[in-house]
Amino acid sequence: MNTPVLLNVQNVRQAFHKPDGDELLVLDGVDLTLRAGEIVGLLGRSGSGKSTLLRVIAGLANPTGGGVEYLGQSVAGPAAGIAMVFQSFALFPWLTVLENVQIGLEALRLPKAEIRRRSLAAIDLIGLDGFESAYPRELSGGMRQRVGFARALVVHPNILLMDEPFSALDVLTAETLRNDFLDLWSAGQLPIQGVLLVTHNIEEAVLMCDRLLLFCAQPGRIVSEIPIDLPKPRQAIDPRFRAIIDRVYVEMTARPGADARARIERLPGAGLGTMLTHVSSNLIAGLLEAVSAEPYNGHADLPAISSDLRMEADELFPVAEALQMLRFVELAGGDIRLSEAGEQFAKGETDERKRLFAHHLLSYVPLAAHVRRVLDERASHSAPKTRFFDELEDHMAEDAAEETLRTIISWGRYAEVFAYDDQSQSFSLENPI
Repeated sequence: MNTPVLLNVQNVRQAFHKPDGDELLVLDGVDLTLRAGEIVGLLGRSGSGKSTLLRVIAGLANPTGGGVEYLGQSVAGPAAGIAMVFQSFALFPWLTVLENVQIGLEALRLPKAEIRRRSLAAIDLIGLDGFESAYPRELSGGMRQRVGFARALVVHPNILLMDEPFSALDVLTAETLRNDFLDLWSAGQLPIQGVLLVTHNIEEAVLMCDRLLLFCAQPGRIVSEIPIDLPKPRQAIDPRFRAIIDRVYVEMTARPGADARARIERLPGAGLGTMLTHVSSNLIAGLLEAVSAEPYNGHADLPAISSDLRMEADELFPVAEALQMLRFVELAGGDIRLSEAGEQFAKGETDERKRLFAHHLLSYVPLAAHVRRVLDERASHSAPKTRFFDELEDHMAEDAAEETLRTIISWGRYAEVFAYDDQSQSFSLENPI
């Protein structure tokens, strides 16, 4: 490829210091390039460091190791040619649309007439002509995100970083804004040369991007690159489009190891420090029932069941991975297959399901077994939440420790292996199995 390199990320490592002085590694050994004319997608589960990487590229955070070069120059702070669009709109509510867009140019100390001219042109470009004097509270979510795009584009950046820019919008609004962006990009009307897009939506990534970089988590690393050479505009019903989506699911569910035993030994849940994403028992039961029923009969293609259940990948994967951790399913090759225990759970009555879940929870989730063991050994059969929270903070960030404990509390309550009182913030064997 002979097109110029806009961005070169080399061996970027990002770690944060925890209160106890230990290090939490978020990114490790990340390399990527962005060339002129490319839209490159970053796909991966929550916690894989994609948004952190965007902040490093934008110069909003300094990496612990490695570096970022923009047009051959090292990025050591906010770079004038790199702009970002956020998921949460990030508008100033006390400013009008025009004032929100102008603010980026005011920092450049351009003449007032030039600021106004460029801001009005950006507002017109993204389809908000006539709303210059409106305040964010008067706009729909889609219109507020258009303001976010205008504010990023008005500074005429070479690179646009997009951090899940459509995820806070309803499906139809997101589709409209996405298509408008692609139309402007294809027509060469946007003052940008390259785009990095962070998204959880696999179909969105395949619709928009020229390459996909897949991230693993803990720490975040790029584990796979998938080129997309389909002509634009792309159609979701195109068999080639569906084939790429299938490949993404296969890559994202792939695990190292040549045989079943190796895969099982590498399943999540191998230690107390494993981060858990909160998934309710209702979702767990619902997915098991769906895979067990017609037309899947215990073995489903993940893209197909995602479409049937109207669940995006970032909604489906945490449930499927929780089931894999509990040994109710196996994920491989982009498919989900029920284990014997998973089939038994799907067809069982409530009491049988609870007994089965309790057995698997204590057998395959070390933190749950640890909580139960501590409660069994104490004369009071109780322990404060801080007893376990402090242990988890040795392995993960505070918010991750909080979500992990919330998951254990929810699963433990459902299985009735221990109780939890939110007022006293303590575990007990009030309802022991």
